[in-house]
Amino acid sequence: MSTSADPARRIESISTAGASRRRVLGATGAGLALAAAGLPGVGGPADAADLPLLGTYDVVVIGSGAAGMTAALTAAKQGLSCVVVEKAATFGGSAARSGAGIWIPNNPVILAAGVPDTPAKAAAYLAAVVGPDVSADRQRAFLGHGPAMISFVMANSPLRFRWMEGYSDYYPELSGGLPNGRSIEPDQFDGNILGAELAHLNPSYMAVPAGMVVFSADYKWLTLSAVSVKGLAVAAECLARGTKAALLGQKPLTMGQSLAAGLRAGLLAAEVPVWLNTPLTDLYREDGTVTGAVVARGGSAGLVRARHGVVVGSGGFEHNAAMRDQYQRRPIGTGWTVGAKENTGDGIRAGERAGAALDLMDDAWWGPAIPLPEQPYFCLAERTLPGGLLVNAAGARFVNEAAPYSDVVHTMYERNPTAPDIPAWLIVDQNYRNRYLFKDIAPTLAFPGSWYDSGAAHKAWTLDALAGRIGMPAAALRATVNRFNSLALSGDDTDFRRGDSTYDHYYSDPAIVPNSSLAPLWLAPYYAFKIVPGDLGTKGGMRTDARARVLRADGSVIPGLYAAGNASAAVMGHSYAGAGSTIGPAMTFGYIAALDIAAAAGS
Repeated sequence: MSTSADPARRIESISTAGASRRRVLGATGAGLALAAAGLPGVGGPADAADLPLLGTYDVVVIGSGAAGMTAALTAAKQGLSCVVVEKAATFGGSAARSGAGIWIPNNPVILAAGVPDTPAKAAAYLAAVVGPDVSADRQRAFLGHGPAMISFVMANSPLRFRWMEGYSDYYPELSGGLPNGRSIEPDQFDGNILGAELAHLNPSYMAVPAGMVVFSADYKWLTLSAVSVKGLAVAAECLARGTKAALLGQKPLTMGQSLAAGLRAGLLAAEVPVWLNTPLTDLYREDGTVTGAVVARGGSAGLVRARHGVVVGSGGFEHNAAMRDQYQRRPIGTGWTVGAKENTGDGIRAGERAGAALDLMDDAWWGPAIPLPEQPYFCLAERTLPGGLLVNAAGARFVNEAAPYSDVVHTMYERNPTAPDIPAWLIVDQNYRNRYLFKDIAPTLAFPGSWYDSGAAHKAWTLDALAGRIGMPAAALRATVNRFNSLALSGDDTDFRRGDSTYDHYYSDPAIVPNSSLAPLWLAPYYAFKIVPGDLGTKGGMRTDARARVLRADGSVIPGLYAAGNASAAVMGHSYAGAGSTIGPAMTFGYIAALDIAAAAGS
């Protein structure tokens, strides 16, 4: 179908004579939003219909993350013309920055690997994890379409996937949970396939060491490479992959870089344009139906028409301080998130102006983070490895440190009003430092001075001195560590049950017995790392149905408007089923949205 339109052409003005009040108000709302943004050529409550027409497409997708690019690829392969408009100067959003785990039960990759998953197991598990927070039909839609989405992406892009063997579901003891996991991740991708477009890929959150090709599933073993034969073997394999890629002249990408690049390659092959540096200003409505998007392109406002639907996949609001302060518990801010910096809730606010109901705005994809001076560091292995414990301001343990990361932060917020747990402190000793990688700092090596200067890290030769550095009662910290040590030596954490779940042992040390996630602290000096409520992004947004259609508060559908990813309220509710519970549903509901639009367009 034709996608072209003269950019200089203007849409005929909406005449107030005979136009419905809703139609006029919809256009005026867009004008007000543009005026507030101070965009050139817009003064006062201008009518968005008077803006230059930048193009007319069957589908307009907002955002080039995993949700948006999957939606656009699906729409294109359904024979619909499509454009992706992206606020950032890069494509990929938070997905490109991530480890790119993808949680999709019964997907073809895990079934081919012999994972004993079934639809019944998956449904039982998801229902147990999510509870009543999310409708059964949305859960069924995710589980029913997820495997087909993975097959579709593999058939229509260069992306291939690997099973993250051993990465347990986060609650494997629940009915239907799998201790060996359901998560997959992108396989190695050659960036040369993208040509010049590779330069526009959003960089990863943490760079892979030069000369190595590292998958997310390798990370746990690299952490143990100084003390584990398997860890050393995995490190050698990562180096061998890097050497092979270099000899072949490849630009090897893995994790989120592979996912975003592979989806972008699919869009290039399908001839779907991606407009960078093109932020959404508002949604355009006619007679209550969303029929386009008002965007800023080249510094000027313009209108992109959508014949059949607009899919909002613009991410969450983690970098919008006002929204976080409005919806979320304090202390909160924008400095602790690792989400893409452009995620300021533009799509969510535009949807709200169009009448969308919002859900889960108080929540996020939480995880303990260390507020390092360069950027926050989202802790995965560090808080779970044996020889470390979390304490609050009173010097007391308050949580199973190895629990799913979102649960740890939920506990921090729930307890903080009466037993201050924000910030908390991760306490480790030199034995821990001699054994394990910490972030990207090899064992035994000194931490950067800036960590200490900023207050994110402290070091002392006694626990009493360490307590003084971080402002807690020395006797309390001493007593807590002594108690923890006795539990570690017995292998039975009777206080918080650390090590009871299979998940607790994923980021642990198999050489430690009798409990691989527990070891005593005994070797000076001791270290303390400040722990704050970090996140991978917010999880609240527009309320949607099983077809990814955006809903009003009364349950009615806003015609023409769809949402997926962190611009929509998460199908995971307030919980987190397994690694990739962000990206898996984001891609799936982007896929669902495009299929629904195509079905409606063909009816």
